[in-house]
Amino acid sequence: MDNKHQLEKLFQRSSDLLYHPYQKRNLISSSFNFIAALFSAIAILPLLLLISYVIIKGGSQLNLAILTELPEPPGDDLLGSGGIGNAIIGTFIVTTLAALIAVPIGIGGGIYLAEFSKGGNFSKFIRFGTNVLSGVPSIIAGVTVYGVVVSTKLFFGSSFSALAGGIALSILMLPTVIKTTDEGLKLVSDDLRRASLGIGASKFITITQITLPSAFTPIATGIVLAIARAAGETAPLIFTALFSFYWSSGTDALLSPIASLSVLIYNFALEPYKAQNELAWVASFVLVIFLLTLNILARWLTGMSEKRRT
Repeated sequence: MDNKHQLEKLFQRSSDLLYHPYQKRNLISSSFNFIAALFSAIAILPLLLLISYVIIKGGSQLNLAILTELPEPPGDDLLGSGGIGNAIIGTFIVTTLAALIAVPIGIGGGIYLAEFSKGGNFSKFIRFGTNVLSGVPSIIAGVTVYGVVVSTKLFFGSSFSALAGGIALSILMLPTVIKTTDEGLKLVSDDLRRASLGIGASKFITITQITLPSAFTPIATGIVLAIARAAGETAPLIFTALFSFYWSSGTDALLSPIASLSVLIYNFALEPYKAQNELAWVASFVLVIFLLTLNILARWLTGMSEKRRT
């Protein structure tokens, strides 16, 4: 009888451990799970609606001619609106210039913070300045470059130019590149550094041949994210690169006003003509697809980095 009684108690205890969906604690847990899922769906809903609306309004009008022709100046709707070919090329040129300026400086700053600084006041100042710069509104960068470069005609007497636009966008890219380089190099094991220095390699060789290649994936992720941010900016380019209805070609292309997708969207969305408004939607679709592609690439690189660490 004692054994039977003990078995019954054991069975009763084990049954208490089973999941009962209608118990109070489980009902509360399910309620909170539902609320969390609902809020997550609400948070992602604006993005889904935005992308869907842009695809419907812009993607439905996309064709090869729009991607290869020049935009027409605003006027009668019967004349058509042309294309966005020069804006696509201009966006690529300005973003490339920004990357050429920001990437070397940002990687160099990250290397200093991770490899050479000893946590002193200067390194703390750089980190503080980087955090502040990452929160500065993009229009401030545009106004600053306008005052320093455009209004003074600093570069060979040119005012509004692709070069000025690239400088403005590089200011916005710098914090991301510096932070990701710094954090990426911190992920590299110190054992690799000691082993390299132990066999007689110099600090320069250790950084260029050991630590930088080991941190390539997180650094590349930061560069891609920085380019994605710069490519979608409008305010800095309004004050620096302005806009052009012509192709960017020749030796003076970098020192002349240049078209970009974001400024084209801004200009044509304000026009009272339907043709220009439709072209702005097509440009929005192309820019959104470009930014989505860059962000997907960044996520893929992040996944590659996590796999390498595991």
